[in-house]
Amino acid sequence: MLAIVATDATFVRGRHGANEAWIGKCLHCGGHLVIALDGEPVSRATIEHILPTSHGGTDELTNLALACARCNHQKGVRHDSKRKGDARLAEIVAKLAERRRARWRDPVGGSSSRAE
Repeated sequence: MLAIVATDATFVRGRHGANEAWIGKCLHCGGHLVIALDGEPVSRATIEHILPTSHGGTDELTNLALACARCNHQKGVRHDSKRKGDARLAEIVAKLAERRRARWRDPVGGSSSRAE
């Protein structure tokens, strides 16, 4: 998760209660997500594969984002299982990929494209 946080400009280091954490936004709804400094989700953050692995998506950082569990689950149920070439899935993937590109920042110390 920290590799995704490092490449998502919506995440900034801040305070969550008495602790420091990474605070950012869900790729889908823009809701607040909180990730502890050790990478553990404090909120219901999940890893989103923009292009589902069932359709050839990989674990490259450019294909990964953080999403709230509700949004990620809804996308999975409604779209990830659709047949290859489905127009609605392609539209959603394109929209999410564009959002991810707009939020991209190079991580400190390089621009690795693989999640670790």
